[in-house]
Amino acid sequence: MSSHVVEPILLASTSPQRRAILEQLGLPFDVVAPDYEEHDPPDADVYDLVREHARGKARSVAQLGSSHPPVLGIDTAVEVGGAILGKPSSLDEAERMLERLAGKTHTVVSGLCLLTAGWEVVEHEATSVTFRELTPREVAHHLAHGEWKGRAGAYAIQGRGAALVERIEGDYLNVVGLPAALLVRLLAERFSGTYGYG
Repeated sequence: MSSHVVEPILLASTSPQRRAILEQLGLPFDVVAPDYEEHDPPDADVYDLVREHARGKARSVAQLGSSHPPVLGIDTAVEVGGAILGKPSSLDEAERMLERLAGKTHTVVSGLCLLTAGWEVVEHEATSVTFRELTPREVAHHLAHGEWKGRAGAYAIQGRGAALVERIEGDYLNVVGLPAALLVRLLAERFSGTYGYG
């Protein structure tokens, strides 16, 4: 690959947060919606689950042709007390999630799959997030804005969800939706210099 022509990474996600993070990192990319259906068994291991989903999303995009730019698949879940919290399907479910997270530490786990025609690497990143104690009024106030929709754990830390958080340990951008430090490390290792890292 010549140094002046850099292939854009194919992001197997329609998430605006993930697009924004790649822009923040200065990475060239194109967005391709993954053709992948997620199934979350109730007894799944959260690390296995997000890795499997990330791989599934990346592979669904890579099948478009045998030769393709690097494909990036990401999946994020929230784990608390041994239970995996995905995206709430209703206001009631979102309320139960926030009540469960209040005053506790949970783990935001992302699986990341980087895939080329020649190789595939799948890793994960975990960030600990502690919520402060929340009153029923605060939970209702948060839910009223609708930000819980489509968010694992029913909150968005880069939005109003920041007000729920007392402490965070680890990669902040992982909680937003893309484990940036992990991605940069992999790009530095696998494409030294190509994308400005390594």
